[in-house]
Amino acid sequence: MAQRISISDKFTFGKLLRFAIPSIVMVIFTSLYGIVDGLFVSNFAGDDAFTAVNLFLPVFYLLGAVGFLLGSGGCALIAKLFGEQNDDAARRLFGALTSVVAAIGVLFTAIFMPIMPRLATALGAEGEVHEVCAEYGFIMLGGMLPFMLQSYFQYFFAVADRPKLGLAITVGAGLTNILGDFLLVYVAGMGANGAAIATVASECVGGLVPLAYFFVRGKKLYFARPALKGKPFFAVCVNGSSEFLSSASTSVVSILYNIQLMKYAGYDGVIAFGIIMYVSYIFVGCYLGFSVGTAPIIGYNYGAKNTDELNNVFRKSLLFIMCAAAIMTAASIALANPLAAIFVSADPELLDMSANALRFFSASFIISGFNIYGSAFFTALNNGIVSAIISLARTLVFQVLAVFVTPLVFGINGLWSATVFAELLTFAVTVFFVARNRNKYGYRLKQLTINN
Repeated sequence: MAQRISISDKFTFGKLLRFAIPSIVMVIFTSLYGIVDGLFVSNFAGDDAFTAVNLFLPVFYLLGAVGFLLGSGGCALIAKLFGEQNDDAARRLFGALTSVVAAIGVLFTAIFMPIMPRLATALGAEGEVHEVCAEYGFIMLGGMLPFMLQSYFQYFFAVADRPKLGLAITVGAGLTNILGDFLLVYVAGMGANGAAIATVASECVGGLVPLAYFFVRGKKLYFARPALKGKPFFAVCVNGSSEFLSSASTSVVSILYNIQLMKYAGYDGVIAFGIIMYVSYIFVGCYLGFSVGTAPIIGYNYGAKNTDELNNVFRKSLLFIMCAAAIMTAASIALANPLAAIFVSADPELLDMSANALRFFSASFIISGFNIYGSAFFTALNNGIVSAIISLARTLVFQVLAVFVTPLVFGINGLWSATVFAELLTFAVTVFFVARNRNKYGYRLKQLTINN
């Protein structure tokens, strides 16, 4: 039996990959919910239903971003507390943060379910699209609590030295979603409503099953008597603000994209952008998963003041991002047509638009990994301000600027390329902060090798 890897170990490149891979797969499987829904809805429920799903999902992810806020920020602080040998404080903070996530999930469900028809109208849905969007959103909001818990818990299995268990739960949730979509959308013909029910069922697996694990004492991380003080909670919120802003801003920008695309290309543009988002979930999920998986290692070594190992993990992480960027960019460009065909093969004109859009967008994968990791790296170092600046620049400021400016210059292709321009501008910001803080945290930018 292979020896369990701990965040306190010394990491080779291979060991770092083995530790991070479960988190990578876990994030990708989490993304599969929307992708699988999109596949079944687009192929078996029609364009109106597919458009309705794409209009509502950014709102759902915007509300669920609180799970990322408290998960990422709490993970970094709790890993640091373990590094300082303050285990009891770490467990009590974990219990308190979990209670807050659950309370907010219930509150959001109660507020937004009754106003779903008006929300669909505000998103620009009309006619049949409006009816489907309102019903789909109502059902999805019923899963807000487990979705937020799932987003939150995905950060803590690595801290608990159990990333493979987190992966197993996420895979189980993903399989639940796939099976539910097959039975409810394909077999029963329930359309977007069937997809929503399948998604909620899978979120219950991913968000509620971890409760059973963390309630059992005697492990490294479990629910101790909650203790939430103002200063640590503020630190968690500040530190997790980058991941919150990243998720929330992505949702806001997606809504703006939809508004612009309806202006330039109608509902077909919304569908094409939805396909881009589904594909990017997989590619960007690799970067996000690696960042989530390695963050506890950075946080632990920062708390333990082990700058040699912190520097070692940092350099190997940059090397991984470089290799992944080259592979994923080439793959996404080469596979643009078959990837788009998975969703819209029956409409040649829409297929051409979607494949063309994906080729333009794919160039962003060269850069986005460095920006995602840079933000997560500073979160792990408990530097929430720098992390938030990078994240806000990447997902909101430069994106909004690009969404409104690039189509004025390049037309519809400018919208497909807007993210590329935003990532380039953000990369300059990331490099600035990484270089500026290298002496403060003890990492170095040279010798990016896979050797010990």
